[in-house]
Amino acid sequence: MAQSMMLLWGSGSPPCWRVMITLEEKKLQGYKHKLLSFEKEEHKSQEVLETNPRAQLPTFKHGDLIVNESCAVCLYLENRFKSQGSKLIPDSPAEQALMYQRMMEGVHLNAKLDSVAYYDFLTPEGERHDSALKRNKEALATELRLWEGYLQNVAEGSYLAGPFSLADVIFFPNVAYAFHFKLSVERYPKLAKYYSLLKDRPSIKASWPPQWFPTSNGDDALKDV
Repeated sequence: MAQSMMLLWGSGSPPCWRVMITLEEKKLQGYKHKLLSFEKEEHKSQEVLETNPRAQLPTFKHGDLIVNESCAVCLYLENRFKSQGSKLIPDSPAEQALMYQRMMEGVHLNAKLDSVAYYDFLTPEGERHDSALKRNKEALATELRLWEGYLQNVAEGSYLAGPFSLADVIFFPNVAYAFHFKLSVERYPKLAKYYSLLKDRPSIKASWPPQWFPTSNGDDALKDV
């Protein structure tokens, strides 16, 4: 089954990593994949545009089916292969509701991280202002403090919505991204604990990015958030 799947992805991209974690959790190793370079703008190539007109990664094919947007791919894989590998959507309606909410919030966190770590890359040179970057950092700090509250009771086997679920699949790559770019462990201890609890999970280790897309501030881009 996995041999009929094709993933185009970029290293260090949380959306791409989400899909790869899900494929590992669902025991779908052996899928075809191709690593593309953001630096070389290969995500804008004709190969990508043929499956994703937004010129974004990841882009995913299963046989003749094309699924884009990382959350959509993760939901597709969980629903298509419910009985295989890890169960990533809980049965409890309360846990399901919380899982879907944290999934969507995790997507928003990714955008806020990008707005700081890749500010120079995403903002045209003539539109860059220190005051705007400062506002982005303040907004990100507010968001991270919210997650600190969400993680008050995190422990082994009980994560964002109970057992490991799609909420964690979506959220964890953001946390790894943040700490890679030197988010303060002391300032965000609950996020650091969550990171430590999950970083050695087999699906996460097996799909760990071989490299991260560099920022103009190097690996210290988030140190003062």
